[in-house]
Amino acid sequence: MADYILGIESSCDDTSAAVLKDGYLLSNVIASQQVHKDFGGVVPELASRAHEQNIVPVVSQALDKAGIRPSDLTAIAFTRGPGLLGSLLVGTSFAKALGIALDIPIIMVNHLQGHILAGFVKQEGKENRHPAFPYLCLLVSGGNSQIVKVTGPLEFEILGQTIDDAVGEAFDKCSKMMGLGYPGGPVIDALAKQGDPERFKFAKPHVPGLDYSFSGVKTSLLYFVRDEMAKDPSFLEKNKEDICASFQKVLIDILMDKLVKASRQTGIKEVTIGGGVSANSGLRSRLEAEGKKRGWNTYLPEFKFTTDNAAMIAIAGYYRYLAGERTPLDVAPVSRMADY
Repeated sequence: MADYILGIESSCDDTSAAVLKDGYLLSNVIASQQVHKDFGGVVPELASRAHEQNIVPVVSQALDKAGIRPSDLTAIAFTRGPGLLGSLLVGTSFAKALGIALDIPIIMVNHLQGHILAGFVKQEGKENRHPAFPYLCLLVSGGNSQIVKVTGPLEFEILGQTIDDAVGEAFDKCSKMMGLGYPGGPVIDALAKQGDPERFKFAKPHVPGLDYSFSGVKTSLLYFVRDEMAKDPSFLEKNKEDICASFQKVLIDILMDKLVKASRQTGIKEVTIGGGVSANSGLRSRLEAEGKKRGWNTYLPEFKFTTDNAAMIAIAGYYRYLAGERTPLDVAPVSRMADY
């Protein structure tokens, strides 16, 4: 008998629901919230309210696209955390209510582990390549930057992580401060394609081990732009492509230097990336280039699996379901990794 897993993702500003059949994707519906663009960042209260409006139609659409009824579901996987507490509460509460109504188990999923396992979602008619265990995952998003050693579907070890800002946060904050728009990652990536990455030089942080730091390079960029605009108010407008290309290059250099170091230390040559910043064209190209240079087997997630989506929650929940994990109904969402 087939296992149908409904995944629910509501950790930030995207409401998503997906259905997997024995690990194969049947549907993956995402409702994005445009209201936050006016504020240059996600407003938690507005995000929570939008999730309340979107959760029922999104789940209904996911079931319709999958061609199944609610009674066909085997289990419900949901994001417990980390994320915005109010947003997580909407998804968690809905999963509990639906689980009670259908008398099926619910399974909590760590949002970050969902990103790490996104490449294991299978699709009919596709090659369905995924890394072999053990592998290294460079997990990069607006809230997290980590190098994770993955030895099995339920076995994760963080080898290094940011000690301050995440790389996605650096993209967003700098883009906002320069008046380029939100979210900053896609904006800077698009402008960087038209610029010279060697035009401007920004200092790299010296952090021991495999940990990251992006606060300093972010601040140095903003001070650089401020000082140059004091001399020439049109400096940013005339040089924004080169500024973005140079800034993006230094961020990618920082990420890749530590990933190369992690591969050397562990001897692991199976390497992938995950999270919203894994959609960055410069990072994707650099990973492939480093892979060819160093004999890695590299895996790039499809763009639809890079941002927050319920398919990655469903596949993580599917593995936990197969392992016999079940979540009690008194579970509460958590906003921080430390509380998970």
